[in-house]
Amino acid sequence: MELLEWNDIYDENRNLTGNVHQRGTPWNPGEYGLVACVWVYDGWGHLLLTRRAAGKSFAGTWENSGGAVKAGETSRQAIARELFEETGIRAAEEEFELLDTDKDRNMFYDHYCLKRRVKIKDIALQPGETDGVMWASFGKIHWMIRSGRICKIIGSQFKRQEKQLRLRNMPKFGH
Repeated sequence: MELLEWNDIYDENRNLTGNVHQRGTPWNPGEYGLVACVWVYDGWGHLLLTRRAAGKSFAGTWENSGGAVKAGETSRQAIARELFEETGIRAAEEEFELLDTDKDRNMFYDHYCLKRRVKIKDIALQPGETDGVMWASFGKIHWMIRSGRICKIIGSQFKRQEKQLRLRNMPKFGH
């Protein structure tokens, strides 16, 4: 039996309403949930991507880690949990750097980045969630977006955040 998952409901100004929403059911007008996502980077010009497992929406496409913030969680608690669940990478909440926040019809999105140098062999994929992992250069990510290997929403988020990610993710020579 699948456990029900609940999410806090926010208003259009991102204030908690005190109500909860059952995951998988439609949102009412004026109700918003919260999703947290993270770009893990290695400092050498690569971003960590995972592939969505068969049976999930957008199965077989590549993405960064993230997911819905559960009722009672903060955005940073959720991204630390999601990253660990999807990859086995542990990070303290304060290690995640907020890149930006945006909003669509019924969802707020918090986009973070995190510097971690992790070997692919040390990544622990979550069965039923992820079935592949890679470090990808910015050029490879652009090719993956053009060829449909990264779903459109993740591709558009990447393009919006690319400049900030490049600034953090290029090797520093000299000092």
